[in-house]
Amino acid sequence: MSRDELLRGTTRWVTALARYSRLLVLATQAGVFLASGLLAFGLRFDLPLPPDQVAHLRSALAIWVLLKSATFVLLGLDRGWWRYVSLHDLGRLASANLLASTASAAAILALTPVGFPRSIYVIDLLLSFLLTAGLRAGVRVLAELASSPAGARCERVLIYGAGNAGQALLREIRHNPALPYEVACFLDDDPRKAGHRLQGTRVAGGGERLAEVVAREDVTLVLIAIPSATGREMTRILGFCDRARVRFKTVPGMSEVIEGADLARQIRPVALEDLLGRSAVHLEEAAIRAKLEHRTVLVTGAAGSIGSELCRQIARFRPRAIVALDVSETGLFDLERDMRERHPEVALAVEIATIRDRRRLDEVMALYQPSVLYHAAAYKHVPLMETHIFEAVENNIAGTWNVARAAASAGVADFVMISSDKAVQPTSVMGATKRVAELMIRSMQGGGTRFVSVRFGNVLGSNGSVVPLFQQQIAAGGPVRVTHPEMRRFFMTIPEAAQLVLQASTMGKGGEIFVLDMGEPVRIVDLARNLILLSGLRPDEDIRIEFTGVRAGEKLYEELNLSDESTLPTYHHKIKIFSGQSLSPARVAHIVDELAGCARDREIGRLLLAIKEIVPDYNPGAHLLRRLIDAHPAQSGFTASVARLASAIEREQPADIPLETIKRERTWP
Repeated sequence: MSRDELLRGTTRWVTALARYSRLLVLATQAGVFLASGLLAFGLRFDLPLPPDQVAHLRSALAIWVLLKSATFVLLGLDRGWWRYVSLHDLGRLASANLLASTASAAAILALTPVGFPRSIYVIDLLLSFLLTAGLRAGVRVLAELASSPAGARCERVLIYGAGNAGQALLREIRHNPALPYEVACFLDDDPRKAGHRLQGTRVAGGGERLAEVVAREDVTLVLIAIPSATGREMTRILGFCDRARVRFKTVPGMSEVIEGADLARQIRPVALEDLLGRSAVHLEEAAIRAKLEHRTVLVTGAAGSIGSELCRQIARFRPRAIVALDVSETGLFDLERDMRERHPEVALAVEIATIRDRRRLDEVMALYQPSVLYHAAAYKHVPLMETHIFEAVENNIAGTWNVARAAASAGVADFVMISSDKAVQPTSVMGATKRVAELMIRSMQGGGTRFVSVRFGNVLGSNGSVVPLFQQQIAAGGPVRVTHPEMRRFFMTIPEAAQLVLQASTMGKGGEIFVLDMGEPVRIVDLARNLILLSGLRPDEDIRIEFTGVRAGEKLYEELNLSDESTLPTYHHKIKIFSGQSLSPARVAHIVDELAGCARDREIGRLLLAIKEIVPDYNPGAHLLRRLIDAHPAQSGFTASVARLASAIEREQPADIPLETIKRERTWP
């Protein structure tokens, strides 16, 4: 008979016991108590038993079996899976045995003949504990042996992280047949753990030894079990894995394990979000629920990345209905199907509409009468808006004005506009239009609607963002195109952004600009390198990185607040309030009419100057100024001033032509 056949045969009984019936467990425990009593007398008197002790043995065995069995039943120790016995269970066993032995001793003293040996009490207690604990531990060992894939070749893995998560993963691997792994050793960057053994598995040192250990132990996969790791730490570990040329995966945080399925199903490839090191968002859910529960919520731009995630997050708080408004038919179709699957209990209405059409917006408001409105509809692609300045104004400014006025007319209680870090000292048309929209929304206080804006940076994986573009370039074999080696951006995940927007919407009295904590800016070239590594390839070897130059309207660095904005804290550590410039409602109406008129008449010069008057720190790109010169070639004085300004911007020098000079020298046809 082979070893595997013998093991399978031996463990059939163990498997049956692990799936016990209560009667079998009761009988087994009674047998243990009987055996411990016999052994106690045998050890005390070195068999054969003296004749005068036979009566003591008979009465004691009857008392021990009955009272101890009853005590274990009362304490629930006849229930439970022995294959999962733990230290906690051993503690309960010790307490139960002590209680059962004490009760039995009292009964023996009262009922048995005089002369019962007192040492038997102690010997029986120790034996009873050892046998009950040993039986359970033996069942667990044999059950884990039985569950290991017999005859299958297990992959040699290394667990990076010898903390609670790493040890939980080791336990899971040992008894879960869905994990065909053999753990070679631990690695941990805590030098105090080096050389120690945890659950019999050695900690071989820190991450700098990864390449050496992988080669020596024939490891083919590294399982990273550090849920608390920062983005910088994860990037460092990724570098070790790259140099060792070994595959890697990670496990989620323990909170995710508790909320989700078993750990085996949650071992996953390292994601870019892990390298950003964004900590979990802790929401004041009571405040959000008070704002959204049993209310109708309208989301504009609902088919976009942020809008669709807002719909999903809002659905958690049991609104009366969600109205998803967008001009994208396909996007709304996909959102509706997704929401029906995820949240069938939430009433969802989809409305195809453009925010440029005030009459259509009024129809939607009148039909659904929303209490809360999240305005996420906007054109956001910087280079594209540089060549479509009129469309950017019509959508981001005039469209936002339409939505805000329609909301005020319909009596919407709360209006939340999604803004961008590109609104700070903008160099792009997109950023300038979002800054105008912020000022516009801030001016609309005093009525029944509370208007606020929420400003944040890039969202990881959103439609048109750099991450999907890089992934497409990697899939095509490269090169990955980065604009500049020092280009940096703030990043956050889509769920994090949506959750913090909901949290910010519960704060303030109106007119505030809330700014989300974006952490540290990330170099885009580092992002590209990490994405290549996560794809199982090597930067500059398998996939080349190519620098293409800064695009129209882009800055190397983004900011989150203006120099004249003061920062105020909120009760949420990831949300701050910025207060600064504001406009009068009368001036805002005039500004919107003027900008809309410039866009309608296709007057780029008037439009740029009008935006510059509203947002003095807006510096239009040289390409726009060249376009302005081409539009007015006959105006020599104005053209010379604009050309000097464009040249200074191109040379990244301070522009020495003030706005008033250009306004004075130009004459509009």
